[in-house]
Amino acid sequence: MEFRDIKKLEKATRKGQNELFRLGVGLIFIVGIMLYASTLEVGRGGVLLVIAAMIGGYMAMNIGANDVANNVGPAVGSHALTLGGALLIAAICEAAGAIIAGGEVVTTIRSGIIDPQGIDPDSFVWLMMSALLAGAVWLNFATAVGAPVSTTHSIVGAILGAGVAASGFDIVDWGTMGNIAASWVISPLLGGVFAAGFLYLIKRSITYQQDMVAAAVRMVPILVGVMVATFTAYLLLKGLNKVWKIGFGTALLAGGGAGILTFAILRPALQARMSRIANSKNSVNDLFTLPLIFSAALLSFAHGANDVANAVGPLAAIADVLGKDGTAMRNAAAIPAWVMIVGAVGISLGLWLFGPKVIRTVGSEITELDKMRAYCIAMAATITVIVASQLGLPVSSTHIAVGGVFGVGFLREYLKANYARMEEEIRQHHTEDDREAINEFMARFKKASVEEKGRMLVELKQQAKQRIDPAHFSKFERKGLRRVYRQELVKRSQLFKIAAAWVITVPASALFAAMIYYMIRGMFI
Repeated sequence: MEFRDIKKLEKATRKGQNELFRLGVGLIFIVGIMLYASTLEVGRGGVLLVIAAMIGGYMAMNIGANDVANNVGPAVGSHALTLGGALLIAAICEAAGAIIAGGEVVTTIRSGIIDPQGIDPDSFVWLMMSALLAGAVWLNFATAVGAPVSTTHSIVGAILGAGVAASGFDIVDWGTMGNIAASWVISPLLGGVFAAGFLYLIKRSITYQQDMVAAAVRMVPILVGVMVATFTAYLLLKGLNKVWKIGFGTALLAGGGAGILTFAILRPALQARMSRIANSKNSVNDLFTLPLIFSAALLSFAHGANDVANAVGPLAAIADVLGKDGTAMRNAAAIPAWVMIVGAVGISLGLWLFGPKVIRTVGSEITELDKMRAYCIAMAATITVIVASQLGLPVSSTHIAVGGVFGVGFLREYLKANYARMEEEIRQHHTEDDREAINEFMARFKKASVEEKGRMLVELKQQAKQRIDPAHFSKFERKGLRRVYRQELVKRSQLFKIAAAWVITVPASALFAAMIYYMIRGMFI
């Protein structure tokens, strides 16, 4: 065999080698959990605890691979962070959030999906084990196809399916399940509306202004101050609530103080730099880089503090039942330190090994993101969670973040289409020979502010006497051009794929869990 043929063969197998490496590291982690869990002393069922611990580690890795993308994807897509930098920051902050603020007590049956008192201890252990494995398998599949889905919905659906298989439909709290179904619509809509609202505010107050530097110096300190205030309140309410109990009003006051302090520091700093900032959109975008890095870190910390329970909550329930000889099965189980570490390390490791695919989906494969759009998505994620929590609305952080990405994309489509209609209207008011006047007017129109654009259009309509289309495009051709341009801004294929994954998450994980439960019962009976 020639040397060049060997090089071609090595190049062709390199991707497979990378996949094997990731798989090998994951297996080493699972084996390490197995070896450690085998040394633990429990009342009974030591083998079951070892198996449950391995499945819990597998679930944690899949949460890291899929769910963390929502926190860092927009920052990576906008180039505020490199992929490697985002992975490093998120892995550290996720682990810190899980270990420091993950909480001492987690409800074993998330959101009251089923009543554990209606199940005998053995069936309860198998139910939780089936739910963990089914939720992890579904997340693994979603990650493989690049679809960001809700890890909470995955484990909730799995517990639902295993619970029905164990004790019938009467054990299910269907009111809670109705709220979860409602969140499929509520979460992305709220995220999209908030993100689009912030983007529209930025466009009107900064990028649509003729002097973008002066507008940015005036508005960016306000926007960053609002961001700091919101993230401070979010961190106190959602990230550190297990360590430091704080009321909603106190969290808002603390956030407001942090926001005002940020504004007071940033405003003079930007005014001093004003002469060195170019009057361009790219320069204004760069002002949002540092806030986006901090937002990715804080969102990852809060995510680790909250969503680690999806991996270790059922595992803690199994450890509690086995450790108590089945005589003290409770609705709430204290989580041992080793269980929290399994969840924290598993989330970070899963993010590092398998997270880039979903990060790219969220950050760049739905719509094009810059730093201002990523800022809007981060703001939408935090504000929506805070508002929904206080109103008692069930929302998914995954759905909110992805809804925010679609929200900014669809707003861009609307604004671009609206601008195209304006241009078409302007050209219709001029004859084909009056090309110089058209170009001159369009140059002024492009640089004008929003208010000036409106005045120019009113004057144009008043002065126009003829309506002639110089390009002679047919209505069918114009629609085709708009359709092509719209596809470039928001990829419909991603929209349909992600929406389908969201809708079938609970049913799919429920079906997997029921099948696994029946298989386990068949093996042990």
